[in-house]
Amino acid sequence: MKNVLRIVLAAGSMLAAAAANAATATTTFQVTAAVNSACQTNATNMAFTPYTPGAGLVNQVSTVNVRCTLGTTYNVGLNAGTFGATVTTRQMGTGALRLNYSLFRDAARTLNWGTTVGTDTVVGTGAGIAAAFQALTVYGQIPDSAANQAATPSTTYTDTITVTVTY
Repeated sequence: MKNVLRIVLAAGSMLAAAAANAATATTTFQVTAAVNSACQTNATNMAFTPYTPGAGLVNQVSTVNVRCTLGTTYNVGLNAGTFGATVTTRQMGTGALRLNYSLFRDAARTLNWGTTVGTDTVVGTGAGIAAAFQALTVYGQIPDSAANQAATPSTTYTDTITVTVTY
């Protein structure tokens, strides 16, 4: 029995000596992630009520919806459309026929909506991709003047506007 006790004590001493001689080394590392700016957009169609030349201008609205990552600054521009018009005098068309109209950033219909960032676009800041879309109203108007609309033939005119979100 004494021999068993000596063996157990000797084994315990060797383990204690091994533990006392153990060493460790440590280091650290960083964890990083970049969150990219991202935006999504969609829009509703703008359908003017029937226009009668000489009966006065016609107003209508549309909505451009934008959703961007939190804190992302963006600009929303509207192009001139498909008929070679300008952003200040857009045109709907059918064949060779044209009907002038304008798109504005304000309800008073005085601030043109174009494509030049810092000049005639709408600025916003993203509320987060999980947040609701931010709605921007587009104010449309068909002007009524004898000089440019009175001789417009009766038909349906269309145009397609491209919305560009720059961020």
